[in-house]
Amino acid sequence: MHPLILFAIFAVASAGGYFLVKGVPGRLHLPLLSGINAISGITALGALVATAAAVHYGSRVLGYAAIILSMAALAGGFAITHRVLKSFPGKKEGGEADD
Repeated sequence: MHPLILFAIFAVASAGGYFLVKGVPGRLHLPLLSGINAISGITALGALVATAAAVHYGSRVLGYAAIILSMAALAGGFAITHRVLKSFPGKKEGGEADD
């Protein structure tokens, strides 16, 4: 595929993703983040498969970059989700939730 077409697809997907996330209410950000973590995992797997099948050196370099970026997004998403979940009140030792 022509690089200009690939860049146009990337730009449209980026703009669409930005406006999609911008329109989500605040209370739904945590479930959205969980879904994005799942997508990052699929992206990492796809990058691994694409890099393994790459023939040219440039394709391998881009594949390695895709693996690193998708794994960084995956790890960051899990770290943020863990931090947000820690901010919610937990249960007391008696089994009752905090009010």
